[in-house]
Amino acid sequence: MSEAPTGTPQSDPGAASALLGPADVRRLAAELDVRPTKKLGQNFVHDPNTVRKIVAAANLRPDDVVLEVGPGLGSLTLALLPACADLVAVEIDPVLAARLPTTAAERAPSLAANLSVVTADAMRVTAAQLPHAPTALVANLPYNVAVPVVLHLLAELPSLRTGLVMVQSEVADRMAAGPGSKVYGVPSVKLAWYADARRAGPVGRSVFWPVPNVDSALVGFTRRDAPLSDVPREVLFPLVDAAFAQRRKTLRAALSGWAGSAAEAERRLVAAGVDPSARGEQLSVADFVRIAEVPARH
Repeated sequence: MSEAPTGTPQSDPGAASALLGPADVRRLAAELDVRPTKKLGQNFVHDPNTVRKIVAAANLRPDDVVLEVGPGLGSLTLALLPACADLVAVEIDPVLAARLPTTAAERAPSLAANLSVVTADAMRVTAAQLPHAPTALVANLPYNVAVPVVLHLLAELPSLRTGLVMVQSEVADRMAAGPGSKVYGVPSVKLAWYADARRAGPVGRSVFWPVPNVDSALVGFTRRDAPLSDVPREVLFPLVDAAFAQRRKTLRAALSGWAGSAAEAERRLVAAGVDPSARGEQLSVADFVRIAEVPARH
């Protein structure tokens, strides 16, 4: 069971942190002999104005417990500390995880006690591993695992109320897309099952080290107050996967394997009020829920 937050709302304007600039990021990396790797999707933000904008866009409350995934050298961490009651950072790299509390103590001594660092893989981290129950996710996510990480955390941490994540621009489009969009697909539907998502602005390439060869963007989300249905994700998500596995196929054909036959797929689609000749990209998450709610014929 998670403990209650130990930090206090930071309304005192004097409670601030010295943010990292480009020279600071390179110095820290050299000190730790850290070379950003593509495998871990590491691109460190070195622009103080960017992390300030991210924190402002997150609309945090003073009593929020923020979860940061992949804090790296601490650029965003230092900007988040004055804006919340407690900050839990999950870092997979043990070298970076070990250095982060020292960086916080050096640059935000009055707030450093509000930082907890957990050395873990965000794809597998559990609520039991975290010292507090997070209410907001704010993170510069590794691009190669951004969507799975967000979906895992929403499933594992029911306390998460809001989120603002920086991801590859094309991924941001897919996460926030609605039915009918060319980029609407599995990530769009699965995220919509948990939350209302929106694009929250672009991020320039030059604010990262090393400079990525793709554009970045922010995606914000707010968890739904109540679930759309009693249908569990273990039932709904395989249906969504099947619907988009072959985008050119009609739902009658695409769902034949999922339902057991094309005829059974058609029966369940009709019962849910969905046109069997439609395609997955035309359906909202509520449409998928209605299909999943139709009992299978035994």
